[in-house]
Amino acid sequence: MTCDYFGVCGSCTLFDKSYEEQLTLKVDKVKEEFELDDIDIITSKSSHFRDRAEFRIYHDGDKISYAMNTLEKRGLLQIQSCSIVNQTIADMMQNLIEEIAPIPILKERIFAVEFLSSNTKELLVTLIYHKKIDTIWEDEAKKLASKLKIDLIGRSRGIKKIVTKEYINETLTILEKKYHYRLYDTGFTQPNSGVNEKMIGWVKDKIGKSDRDLLELYCGHGNFTLPLSSKFRQVLATEISKRSIKSAKENCELNNIENIDFVRLSSEELTEALNKKREFNRLKDIDLDKFSFCTVFVDPPRAGLDAKSLDFIKKFERIIYISCNPQTLKRDLTILKKSRYKITEFAVFDQFSYTEHLECGVILSGSVAGYL
Repeated sequence: MTCDYFGVCGSCTLFDKSYEEQLTLKVDKVKEEFELDDIDIITSKSSHFRDRAEFRIYHDGDKISYAMNTLEKRGLLQIQSCSIVNQTIADMMQNLIEEIAPIPILKERIFAVEFLSSNTKELLVTLIYHKKIDTIWEDEAKKLASKLKIDLIGRSRGIKKIVTKEYINETLTILEKKYHYRLYDTGFTQPNSGVNEKMIGWVKDKIGKSDRDLLELYCGHGNFTLPLSSKFRQVLATEISKRSIKSAKENCELNNIENIDFVRLSSEELTEALNKKREFNRLKDIDLDKFSFCTVFVDPPRAGLDAKSLDFIKKFERIIYISCNPQTLKRDLTILKKSRYKITEFAVFDQFSYTEHLECGVILSGSVAGYL
């Protein structure tokens, strides 16, 4: 990949290495950290791979441009292009700026722009302001969205105006089967759809078919849940975000999948419910006694699993752990391996090329009887 801003922009920290060199560096570090000789390596496209991005807007008199933090974290760097965003975003960046610049109501006090795209080439743009946006702004924004053929949202403090719609459609192909999703502006989405497809496919390929059930924590909008549901009799998927649970149920309907129950519960609440220590109104339509869990799937935030969640997942025969932070993953695996679990599969997923970040996937098996 080539970029006019390598060595100056703070986004790509491994700018001085080829894709193969920086990937080797990261993989070797993980192998050493986890004391593994053989791991699966899921690669990325070497450019135009990122499906979401946020840029500051730099004001210079009457002119505006995109801006990023500098590599030295001293001020902002004005940019006109970005080589890591997908082609849909890359093609729109300058067009958007050129259309906003001559329209005072759209340009005045605009602070940032967020892009969310998908492999269906749909594009959702969020314009963020340090001023109140009103109906006059909305009228001009509708013209902008129509002219550029994009979906558009405006945000300012305490205000959200949906100009067209607040989601885009995504289609992922997992082991030759297509799954359809709606991706919302505020929901978490995987940044690299190409790696995401291969990451889900890796898990699905490694776990085999089961006549028992799956429990998933941190299910989000159902990114993993939907494809993995075909490998189990039933799935119970939990998440604490109302928005994510609503999105997950919607995505389930889009794919006509009927063996998943989504519920808004924390892992602590779920433990209390499974142990029949507490009843939840959110579970009034779900019969927990119908489940026979053998596998638990976790995809926690960077902080990893808390102590209670770690203790909870030790009750399952098999653990699937997707981690966006190798440091907290190592900490959690150290605890799990002391509880008779062993690593049966390990993979790295290069979601963020040209940075030091590397996502990991681990499948562990243990000599336990299962939760239910």
